[in-house]
Amino acid sequence: MVVFPSHSPLPTRGFEFQTALINSSSRAYFNKINTNLISILSMAKNNKGRNSKRPQSIKQEEEIADMEDLFSEGDTRKIRASLLDWYDENQRDLPWRRRATTKSGNGKDNKQEEDEKRAYGVWVSEVMLQQTRVQTVIDYYNRWMQKWPTLHHLSQASLEEVNEMWAGLGYYRRARFLLEGARMIVAGGSKFPNTVSALRKVPGIGDYTAGAIASIAFKQVVPVVDGNVVRVLARLKAISANPKDKHTVKNFWKLAAQLVDPSRPGDFNQSLMELGATLCTPLNPSCTTCPVSSQCRALGNSTNDESVMVTDYPMKVVKAKQRNDFSTVCVVEISDASQNRSQQTKSNSRFLLVKRPDEGLLAGLWEFPCVTLDEEADLSMRRKLIDQLLKKSFKLDPPKNCSIISRELVGEFVHVFTHIRRKIYVEFLVLRLKGGMHDLFKEDGIKTMDWKLLDRESVSSMGLTSAVRKVHSMVQKFKQNGSSSNSIRSRKKPKHT
Repeated sequence: MVVFPSHSPLPTRGFEFQTALINSSSRAYFNKINTNLISILSMAKNNKGRNSKRPQSIKQEEEIADMEDLFSEGDTRKIRASLLDWYDENQRDLPWRRRATTKSGNGKDNKQEEDEKRAYGVWVSEVMLQQTRVQTVIDYYNRWMQKWPTLHHLSQASLEEVNEMWAGLGYYRRARFLLEGARMIVAGGSKFPNTVSALRKVPGIGDYTAGAIASIAFKQVVPVVDGNVVRVLARLKAISANPKDKHTVKNFWKLAAQLVDPSRPGDFNQSLMELGATLCTPLNPSCTTCPVSSQCRALGNSTNDESVMVTDYPMKVVKAKQRNDFSTVCVVEISDASQNRSQQTKSNSRFLLVKRPDEGLLAGLWEFPCVTLDEEADLSMRRKLIDQLLKKSFKLDPPKNCSIISRELVGEFVHVFTHIRRKIYVEFLVLRLKGGMHDLFKEDGIKTMDWKLLDRESVSSMGLTSAVRKVHSMVQKFKQNGSSSNSIRSRKKPKHT
């Protein structure tokens, strides 16, 4: 009788009845076909993926088996001891690793206060470190803690203040979550959550951040898993599975949980992250100085097979392709015609800034007037869209209530977000109001978005995103260097003699 591979569709009842009538010679014939079929399927299975960049010695069956294979007790003890000894000698001196000090008083109360201050510092640092390099974060962290040294101080800040302090770090939603979380904790009685389950209820705190705070500040024996930890674990166990796969991620958490040192959970978790950040790096790991190289299966595999490299672990995940979009930005400088010529100086002019919506990309941040485009557009179309925005939202409608002093194309640049590659066109428009600035936007229904007028110095000192700072810098350099070929300037009619 024919034996079907497990992945083949089941035969119909009619086919089963027909095969029962096959004579012995026919059975031999079909058995031969079946044997050949199984052989072919086996060859296909063995050859599957050989054209990929991963080494041939890494088989799918091994990946699955390795993920279910926990560390032995002996390896667990060795890894804990080796990593903690190495960490004690080599940890970087980072401001968020220094324990907070409190005034003398009741010992138990002091301990709780110190733990909560430590938890706040760990929280701020871990949020800042998401998608941002350590050296960049250090200065931001120090300035943040100087301005808002405790959870209570942060809870009293405004979103605009927080965004200004965050300017340049990117991923501004992180800053908003810190503020919302601080307000939530203070409103609930100011006691900082000290367990993973309680921490997960705070806006913006996920499994990793909850584990970091709970283990480092409160000595909870819980794991952490970030990109560095995944890389270290994948190499220790020679796991080449997709590190983004949900099942794989779940198993990495199991492995990390097994390794956590019960006496020093916070230090151990930091040692894993430190190893991944400094020695067990993505492209050039320093295996000769690694404290756990003797337990590293990836290193063993690479030693025994020249086609295998330590950097083959974990599997390289193809990043999602960034979508392209376009934006036209108009830096609007407004001067006041109500002043006489002796009063009209550069310091009297103001720049128009608008606030983005409270939801979506760069929520609640300030920028120059801009329009996002569905596709690339020529200069005339971009100017038409900007004119519509200025008229609809601000009633700036030359020549009715203002005159154009100059309008010039400054240039363009590309700004990259996580999943977006945005081409930004920059234009500089100088307007003179026919009335005074105090009459600007006074009509009912005109103010459809939050806005403000600032002088050049105020704009320069304001906390702006890197893209908006780039736009402002381009315009200032442009003003110093002169006009472009795509300019519109007011011309006075010559006097006839």
